[in-house]
Amino acid sequence: MAKNDTSFDPADVLAALQLLTRLPIPGAHMRGAAAAWAYPLAGAVVGALGGVAGVLALWLGLPAALAALIALAAQVIVTGALHEDGLADCADGFWGGWTRERRLEIMKDSQIGSYGVIALVLSLAARGGALWLLFEAGPGTAMAAMVAVGMVSRSVMPALMWALPHARASGLSASVGAAPKGAVIAAAGLATLGALALLGPSALGVLIGAGLAALGLSLIARAKISGQTGDVLGAAQQVAEVTALLILIT
Repeated sequence: MAKNDTSFDPADVLAALQLLTRLPIPGAHMRGAAAAWAYPLAGAVVGALGGVAGVLALWLGLPAALAALIALAAQVIVTGALHEDGLADCADGFWGGWTRERRLEIMKDSQIGSYGVIALVLSLAARGGALWLLFEAGPGTAMAAMVAVGMVSRSVMPALMWALPHARASGLSASVGAAPKGAVIAAAGLATLGALALLGPSALGVLIGAGLAALGLSLIARAKISGQTGDVLGAAQQVAEVTALLILIT
């Protein structure tokens, strides 16, 4: 199907999982940005798998701190550190280059620099610490939070795909295309319903916080590279996830 298709195909869930995770999804699903509405569902799967890993750790008698570490590691493994890589590349590029062209060049480089390392350490520490407190509050609390945050943090990606132009003509984001407005609305709706069902009244703060974090990242991306790339989308997911988790533990 064409990338600008605005219909909703159940196979889009498989397309989203194939793009955003390293799960062995059979077949080739080429719907591109039309499948962006299903990104929150892929996030729910990632959050649930991480949550299950953490709950199993608690069941085996491990302390909440180790359960949180295992849950976080499981998420990174399931996604292949896709979003973490985007965060590191953006940190290196945005603050390591003086021109738009140089920033994009740095972001494309597979090597990681000081800014990227610092961004990853801070992000992983914040997520791990928040999950520690959530697992201490109980396995059900942690599981609900991880699924909800997984959905909400990935719902911001279609919005940036729609709102920002491609910063370069090639790359993952350019190959996927611009998300149709209908996909953006559907993704936001799915994330909102999921967050409300899992978090109750706390969902409002999570949704607002994640949205503002992604908005801030999008403004920086527009100023630094005049648009978005796959790295920017990954970084947006990360800042939204960190913000949402920190809101839940305050």
